[in-house]
Amino acid sequence: MDICETLGIDIPIIQAPMAGVQNWELALAVSEAGGLGSIPCGMLSVDQIVSEVESFTARSTKPYNLNFFCHEMPGVDESALSAWKKTLATYYDEFDVSPSEGMSGLRLPFDDKVADALESFKPPVVSFHFGLPSPELLDRVKSWGSVVLSTATTIEEGVWLQANGTDAVIAQGVEAGGHRGMFLTDDADSQLPLAELLSGLVAELSIPVIAAGGIASSADVKALLGQGAAAVQVGTSYLLCTEAKTSALHRAAIRDESSVTALTNVFSGRLARGIKNRVMSDLNCVFAEVPEFPYASVALGPLRTAAEGVGRPDFTPLWSGTERSGCREVSAKELTRMLWPV
Repeated sequence: MDICETLGIDIPIIQAPMAGVQNWELALAVSEAGGLGSIPCGMLSVDQIVSEVESFTARSTKPYNLNFFCHEMPGVDESALSAWKKTLATYYDEFDVSPSEGMSGLRLPFDDKVADALESFKPPVVSFHFGLPSPELLDRVKSWGSVVLSTATTIEEGVWLQANGTDAVIAQGVEAGGHRGMFLTDDADSQLPLAELLSGLVAELSIPVIAAGGIASSADVKALLGQGAAAVQVGTSYLLCTEAKTSALHRAAIRDESSVTALTNVFSGRLARGIKNRVMSDLNCVFAEVPEFPYASVALGPLRTAAEGVGRPDFTPLWSGTERSGCREVSAKELTRMLWPV
């Protein structure tokens, strides 16, 4: 399978979907440059998803990728949430705020309501994080002619994804920023460097493998294609682009050469890589008593708002991969062409 032909793109570069720091504008710039732009939908309402698609398609006939989470929503564990708020109590006192009582802003899984809204659009590419949706939903997506991608963080996950119907697998090396796509394990020690993961998946799978994590230059892209990747997925390098919605605090952390990244579960309840800040450091990055994904984020909301209001990123998820040398304050169209020079 020629991945560019399958995805309808000119160059084998996919922009990683990055919830909270981008919308359709970044995706459009990448697609117009010949790559595949992605729109993160896991934190959007149905109406917002439709608006994103309409905004993109009104301006371009290029292909695009819609990305969704497909985790199973656990029941609300009130005792875990209460204990989590007690853990954060000294911060509430410091900033003179109260914990949230509602459940707004949760990361929600792909479902029939979303599928109903997308049916008429028949999106060219649909990608998933945390496995795949139910067989019925997956069949529905495929009936639109959509190409389906999903993320693997281990060899076992890649094998499962191929067996369960994905058209290509995204190999998410441990270097990658944002949420790990883990779904068969929650063991941090299972997470592999991209080179090792890519090699193992290419050897095991018969479908295309897309490399993701730590990609910052055209030399990186060419090296990974030479190692068997059908394409690459790049996220962190786009965070300073003019079309990105990355906040001033987040941009400053990315530019700070002394800042370091780590895997943490404190922002959502699942492992994700971001630049270390106060709450990560105080809770040793991985906190055993954090509520299940996606509920951990609710209690942090008021703290994040209060701290950001005084210019502090103490409770802000500063998602970033380990390699920030590719970040450029240019259009995403220009950056994409830098990653694949003519």
